[in-house]
Amino acid sequence: MTQKELHNQRLLDEANKKMLHHQTRRHFIKESAMGLGALALGSLLGCGTSGSPEPLASNLFDPANPLAPRPPMFPGKAKSVIFIHMAGAPSQLELFSYKPELAKLDGQDCPQSLLEGKKFAFIRGVPKMLGPQANFKQHGQSGLWLSDNLPHLSTVADEIAMLNAVTTDQFNHAPAQMLMHSGSARQGRPSLGSWVTYGLGSENKDLPGFVVLTSGGNNPDAGKSVWGSGFLPSVYQGVQCRGKGDPVLFIKDPDGMSRDLRKASIDAINNINKEQYEEYKDPEILSRISQYEMAYKMQVSVPGVMNINDEPQHILDMYGAKPGEGIFANNVLLARKLVEKGVRFVQLFDWGWDTHGDSAGAAIEVGLINKCRSVDKPITALLLDLKQRGLLDETLVVWGAEFGRTPMLENREGKVMPFKGRDHHGEAFNIWMAGGGVKGGTSYGETDEIGYSIVNGKTEVFDIQATILHLMGFDHEKFTYQSQGRPFRLTDVSGKVIHDILV
Repeated sequence: MTQKELHNQRLLDEANKKMLHHQTRRHFIKESAMGLGALALGSLLGCGTSGSPEPLASNLFDPANPLAPRPPMFPGKAKSVIFIHMAGAPSQLELFSYKPELAKLDGQDCPQSLLEGKKFAFIRGVPKMLGPQANFKQHGQSGLWLSDNLPHLSTVADEIAMLNAVTTDQFNHAPAQMLMHSGSARQGRPSLGSWVTYGLGSENKDLPGFVVLTSGGNNPDAGKSVWGSGFLPSVYQGVQCRGKGDPVLFIKDPDGMSRDLRKASIDAINNINKEQYEEYKDPEILSRISQYEMAYKMQVSVPGVMNINDEPQHILDMYGAKPGEGIFANNVLLARKLVEKGVRFVQLFDWGWDTHGDSAGAAIEVGLINKCRSVDKPITALLLDLKQRGLLDETLVVWGAEFGRTPMLENREGKVMPFKGRDHHGEAFNIWMAGGGVKGGTSYGETDEIGYSIVNGKTEVFDIQATILHLMGFDHEKFTYQSQGRPFRLTDVSGKVIHDILV
């Protein structure tokens, strides 16, 4: 063998070694699985047969620009959503549900008919009935009933569509929150904000399409899963920003690193990611590329948007906002700024509404009143501010919680609590909407005379989700994502649009 032939053979051997090294067990299994999966999928879709299968709903993920604005299925009334969730579940009987008959039963033993066959989180034995701990009046031309715990909100009663008969089959916080925001009580499904952002993209290329703001000192009980992307590409998950300090951790350049150097670092990382994508065609790699690029853009765009110091004093006073503090009022003002800049979905979680009566902070006569004071003014300001800026008609505002509270006084494990409190109640509670195609001054559904069971207008969690998607321009039954061999949708196999509250 000549010297040249030996040299060529060595090159060939090296090439073979590299190929064999690359063909690891994991790589082999992955490639084999993809091949078998393709064969199975081809069989399911009817490939190789004379029949033409019905087309599945196509995924909207655009590898080149996953957050690019996209048209909805049909013209939607709303362009963005602000979903305000009171984590812990406030008592509807002290806020929206006027029940004078319940006052007559105050202090009496709960009838056995209300207890038989029912499950409660904490109530045991026979609890006492608890009358409303607030005064109610009718407000606006619509005559909407609101309690004196919400004096500011009562001034915008005619902007609100009140759902009086919402129900859920979950009575613990985490699974009920998961169901409300992802359509499933278990983890793994995409959140509502992720679905909306996946379907419509974002109108601001320098900001996330889905932003989350929390207050009250804690995240919701279900954790960050309630704004997760599930099986959707991770670029659609919610980005949690902080109302105090840097809005996003590590948004500033580290000491000794200039912005140009950071850009060069991101470019180098994404060049490697692009090579990986060319090899594996994994859409999550594209999500990773997009997230690196978005993080770089956010260094400039987020600090400006998330700063309320530049707001006029009368706007700060209107919301009750205090620059530099991590309070709910600041987050509500930030929500307005975000949708104004084209962010598609803003999720607000305010923790601390679990009024069991086991402490003053969790008491209906103390804690609930204080929490109402902290949210009443800013929520009202949000509706007024959006309206004066011409944004309310295209911004859907949703207020709600994971469930409601019982008309009975809580007696945890049969013992009376030191303060007045109510247990979890999923059978009947209130949620309201405003703006974005909603008919203000409407009231839908009715509960019985003590607010325990639904009489008419029953509204499932899936109905809430279907209505939100409808207002954004989507048929919830056809808006799907192909995963695990079948199309999934937010509303699973349920849900109906609540047309009675729509314009």
